[in-house]
Amino acid sequence: MAGQPFHRVIRLVWMKGLSFIPDNNSGMTLNHRRAVIAGILIIAFLISAGCTQTAPAPQAPVPLTGAVVAETSQPAEVTAVPQTATKDEMVAFVQEAVAYAKQNGKENALAEFSRRNGSFFRGVLYIYAYDYNGTTIAHPVNPEKIGVNRLQEPDAEGTWFITNLREAAYNGTGFTTYTYINPVHNNTVEKKLGYVMKVDESWWLGSGIYSGPADALVPN
Repeated sequence: MAGQPFHRVIRLVWMKGLSFIPDNNSGMTLNHRRAVIAGILIIAFLISAGCTQTAPAPQAPVPLTGAVVAETSQPAEVTAVPQTATKDEMVAFVQEAVAYAKQNGKENALAEFSRRNGSFFRGVLYIYAYDYNGTTIAHPVNPEKIGVNRLQEPDAEGTWFITNLREAAYNGTGFTTYTYINPVHNNTVEKKLGYVMKVDESWWLGSGIYSGPADALVPN
């Protein structure tokens, strides 16, 4: 029966194979003989299944999907806040702000100049803006001063510093000295060189650099 399909083997054993079990003097009934044949068939089936079963093909490792790979990140480099600036840097800074105002319009420029974390607040340098009446229209350090006329507001030495800055702006550009709080030195009052530049006939911009502590305090 080797090499024959298993269903044919079953048929041969069942239909013809009964004869290989003698029935004379055996005391076996037909049902007994059939039970024996059935047992043989079961054994044959199990043997055949064991012999013909093929081992499962080795499976390639399944790649992990959705796995989170931890990345080693370096801490962001902290940029030191500049503690000083040169006169030339201050002048270039104000010129940049005037160009920005003319390109982006007065309203957008004033909003940007008043932002403490804006693009025109760089270390000790920041931009402030006034109209020619002496009213503050942009200021990132003292936003409470916006809308306030400061022409006759004295600095720590009693000087009407906004009046002096405005006079320089009337000429297009100019410098003046006064005292003011330094935002990168815990708002201590220091001597300051201011530089201003006219935007148009209605408003002007300024900035300044600090040169050291002042003896007096800025009045409230």
